[in-house]
Amino acid sequence: IAPNRKKRAKTQDGRPLRRYRRRWKVERLFAWLQNFRRLVVRYEFHAENFLAMAQLGCIMIFLRLIMR
Repeated sequence: IAPNRKKRAKTQDGRPLRRYRRRWKVERLFAWLQNFRRLVVRYEFHAENFLAMAQLGCIMIFLRLIMR
């Protein structure tokens, strides 16, 4: 869903841009997770280890936001 332009009064189908805002938050999280090489390259053989590293990455991102 593309963001609305200022010249238009409404979106094309008349819905508000709530989905775009939520999607942007998710896309931003994935972009931040790309900074962790271990998640990008996927060194882990077992899915449980990869999931643990993804959770650890999310925790680190969350802690950085809190510490600001």
